[in-house]
Amino acid sequence: MQLSDISALVPEIILACVGMTILLLELVIKRKSVIAAFTLAGALAAILALKTVPGAPFDGMFIGDPYSVFFKFVFLINLIFSVLISSKYLESEGALRGEYYALLALATTGMMVMASAGDLILLYLGLELMALSTYILAGFVRHDFKGNEAAIKYFLMGAFSSAVLLYATSFVYGLTGTTNLRAIAEYISANDVAKNPMLMVSIAMFIVSFGFKIAAAPFHMWAPDVYEGAPTPVTAFMSVGPKAAGFAVFARVFMTAFPLQQIHWAYVLIPVAVLTMAVGSILAIQQTNIKRMLAYSSIAHAGYAMLGIVAGTQEGVSAMMNYMLIYVFMNVGAFSIVIMLRSAENGFQDISDYQGLAKRRPMVAALMLIFMFSLTGIPPTAGFIGKFFIFKSLIQVGYIWPAVLAAVFSAVSAFFYLRIVMYMYMKPPKDEAEDEEHAVHAHSGSAHEAPAGFLKAPGDHSGIPAQEPFSPALGTAAVCAAAMSLIIGILPQTFIEFARAAVFGY
Repeated sequence: MQLSDISALVPEIILACVGMTILLLELVIKRKSVIAAFTLAGALAAILALKTVPGAPFDGMFIGDPYSVFFKFVFLINLIFSVLISSKYLESEGALRGEYYALLALATTGMMVMASAGDLILLYLGLELMALSTYILAGFVRHDFKGNEAAIKYFLMGAFSSAVLLYATSFVYGLTGTTNLRAIAEYISANDVAKNPMLMVSIAMFIVSFGFKIAAAPFHMWAPDVYEGAPTPVTAFMSVGPKAAGFAVFARVFMTAFPLQQIHWAYVLIPVAVLTMAVGSILAIQQTNIKRMLAYSSIAHAGYAMLGIVAGTQEGVSAMMNYMLIYVFMNVGAFSIVIMLRSAENGFQDISDYQGLAKRRPMVAALMLIFMFSLTGIPPTAGFIGKFFIFKSLIQVGYIWPAVLAAVFSAVSAFFYLRIVMYMYMKPPKDEAEDEEHAVHAHSGSAHEAPAGFLKAPGDHSGIPAQEPFSPALGTAAVCAAAMSLIIGILPQTFIEFARAAVFGY
């Protein structure tokens, strides 16, 4: 090991040190805003330290190529947004503790290690660092029984998928005698291992394990319950970071270790991707809880991104990478609005709570409109650009019918996204609707039967939960996410070229 090997790990070292330092700062600093600011500073320092590293540090176990740098940038942006949207929520829940930020930093460190893993053992170590941190984050609000249930479910399903990954790794090691991704591909090519049925079994097990991590159907069953039960900032963090990390290793392992088997695993991934889009889009329609709806939405988006890997080309992988970058802004932005509208009574958890929002809080409704349009894929938002290049990469390699099905499910998803827009802009606020209903009853002669206090005075919004005080950090996150969702949609070329330049060679 040389000094240059250590220099390749500078961003990871910075973030790991941030996480461990926070645990010490928690003992002496009572103002959690200082710890949050320290976490943000660490994330920005890690971004500045990102660079490509030539050669093969640590005997090829660690890869510092542009592909890994791109995903590390996505993870760090996700960390910054997650810190910004967390403080007000945790304070209202009485769970604002410094170790929360330490867990965010350590989970992100695990994701960064996964993105640079050139060896299956290092991949597993990064995955476990990420997973163990997110298990705790899911149940961070200890007095919330739903959060506790979410953490237990996430832990059990995550442990199962990790076991499957280890089992697949053991099969590959038994066949090839190595866990290095490039060495695996070379051995398979040189020794005609491709005909061994155990190789296809191990590939299938990798698909199962990674499918759990990205919540692809039929391995998605944990996601709706965990996303709904976890604290909303944690849900936002988990819906982007671990999913992007899963796609980073998905493409890395399959395109580097098993390129000769592409025709086989692509035909397995196509029905998985289609089923994922179908389950996510169709089941989201019947949801009334906003977090649960966004959970199924997240499942559907995993299906779209998977199609980039199915294409198996540089264009397809870059389209998937671009989709992950866009997904950070539009998904975390949507969750930031959910947190912003949260109250002590019912937390704006039901979609019907958004009724008449445009009249009460027009700026917040406008931001939510941008995020819903982007998630749907309506131009000129970033979501349209993401889906367009995914579909384009599929058509270029002749996968016409998966692209058509993806477009159909994208149209289906418009129903539940635009339903929220309809509630916000085309229905009166709940209190006004109730006042009108009560006025009709009073006019018909039934007013004298109404209990005292049943009719509210004009301007009384007691039917609407009182809003939490405005949080500048939360507002900044929502506005920045909305701005990026529009900028990427209107001026996409820079971001597309960024993803293309980051694709590793085949």
